Parts: sequence; C-alpha cells; structure tokens
Amino acid sequence: MTRSDITIRALVQIDNLQPKFAAYNGATVQGSIPLSGDTILIGELAPGNGVFSLIDRALKASSVEATSQIVEREFGFFILRSPSNAEVTAAREAILAELGASMRDRVKPTVASTQIITSVEPYQAQLLNKWRKGTLVVPGQTLGIIECAPAAYISIAANEAEKSAEIDIVEVRAVGRFGRLFVSGSENSVEAAVDAAVAAIKAVEGTPE
Repeated sequence: MTRSDITIRALVQIDNLQPKFAAYNGATVQGSIPLSGDTILIGELAPGNGVFSLIDRALKASSVEATSQIVEREFGFFILRSPSNAEVTAAREAILAELGASMRDRVKPTVASTQIITSVEPYQAQLLNKWRKGTLVVPGQTLGIIECAPAAYISIAANEAEKSAEIDIVEVRAVGRFGRLFVSGSENSVEAAVDAAVAAIKAVEGTPE
C-alpha cells in the first residue's frame, strides 16, 4: 500500500479533553486511557489497514500513546493521546508527512441529522440504556442526538457539547459510515449542547467528499 492509496477521511486534534468525554473514553478504549485535560488525535482512514503503518510512524516521531486502533469493514480508526499538545501536534505532522498531505486534504464533515426529544418516555429510556456505554438516560430528561459523516468527527462534537452546557454523555459512536452522539439533560442544556456540537462539526475545514 502506497501513501497515495490512503484517503484521510478524518483527522482532528482535540485539546483540553472534557471530564465526562475523557471518562467515556476511559471506559471504552483499548489502550492508554485519556485523562481530563489531555490532547487527543483522532483519525479515520480508507482503506482501513492504513492505520497500522501510520500509527507506527506517529509513535516513533513523538511521545504520544496509542489509545485505540480499529479496522472495521470499510475504514480504519485510531486515537492517540498525550498530556502535551505539542507532542500530539508532532504525531499529527508525522502522519501528514508520511502521506505527503496537509489538513486541507482531509474530508470536510457534514451534519447528517439532529434530533431533540423532550421528556423521554420510560420504555424508550430502557431501550437506550441497554446499549449505551455512558450515562444512563433517566425518563423525563431531554435527549439530543447528532449524526455526522465521516464518523470520527463526532468526537469533536462530543467534546464541544460538554464544554457548552451541563449535559451527560450517553453514547459516542465514532466508527463506521456515520458518527452518532447521544447526550441528555435539561431541555435548555441539551439545546445548547446540540448547537455547539453542530457548530464544531461545521467549523472543520477540509475537502468536500
């Protein structure tokens, strides 16, 4: 596989990782656990096997630690972490240099859909809680759902949602064709969080897919 064969579907650096999103990652990742305040680098590549050599290059070029490395049916996904923003930047630049690319070459994300469901019914809350990996949904709360593509960009949406309002993170699905974020809380908080998450996704620069 040559570097010209690899498409950067997503590449996003998130500094000042928020406490709840850090805790969610800590409960779900395979490797080094991100902590609140860390910087993380998240990438999504096609074809998926491209992640192996690129993570190797990033680890050799910096002192970051590997948090996730996933190859699913279509794409490869990774997360690298460090308490040092500069080290994560060094890892990011090593990956881009290996690909002969810049951040402008990544795919620009789009928001596929948003939903706000007020006063969640008990039976739907139970169904959501069966597969959620984050906070339990309490009946009567408001639920916010954001869907974007490429999937990995949902991570920046989650971090910005938490920055903007007092919400709980129910689920973050950052792997696959679409990314999905589920947050819960009061109606005003969820509305503010969804607005911030959508704005964060739309602010990412790149090349339209």
